[in-house]
Amino acid sequence: MKYIYTALFTPIEDGSGYYAKVPDLPGCITTGNSLSDAIDQITDAMSAWLVVAEDEGEPIAPPSPQEKLSVDAGTICSLISADTIEYRAQTDTRAVRKNVSLPSWMVRLADKRGINCSQVLQDALRTLLDNSTIAHTH
Repeated sequence: MKYIYTALFTPIEDGSGYYAKVPDLPGCITTGNSLSDAIDQITDAMSAWLVVAEDEGEPIAPPSPQEKLSVDAGTICSLISADTIEYRAQTDTRAVRKNVSLPSWMVRLADKRGINCSQVLQDALRTLLDNSTIAHTH
């Protein structure tokens, strides 16, 4: 799934970086030693938060419009995008055995042509999953 939320970046008092949070995702908070690092860190934190919520069947709040967020002076608002399918592909690379049934003629032709059926199935599923995503935007 693809999501877009507003993240808030507040300078740390001693100038050592930024606090970052996504107000619509409770507990989705991190820090970075620069604005760029804070953006990377909150993108990762948001992706992980959303993956856990999807896996646990937890409700995922729709994004709040920026004008409805409470923002302190000096805080920077930025839209952050997360793709949980892409995040899963990057972080959960373990292989899981899955038995599938194919007609014997198809297996013979695939073997003869050197086609890796597991890779074809992964590619097809990735395409189907990417095309069925819903972007949460306002």
